[in-house]
Amino acid sequence: MKDKLYDNADSFAMSFDDEWKRINCEDLRLKIDKVFENLSDHPFLVSNPENARKMAEFRIFSLKKFQ
Repeated sequence: MKDKLYDNADSFAMSFDDEWKRINCEDLRLKIDKVFENLSDHPFLVSNPENARKMAEFRIFSLKKFQ
């Protein structure tokens, strides 16, 4: 399933998490930007960039998923 991308938040979250783990950057906002660059063709990011950013920031800053 990881090789299939769908235009929904769950698919984006899985891709985001995988890409987040690959990037080495101490500045969290810059790291989000780098992840977005690498996922620029993800259907959810293409169709709904504002919600994709909100979701990414929620995962990083509110859930503290990767700390």
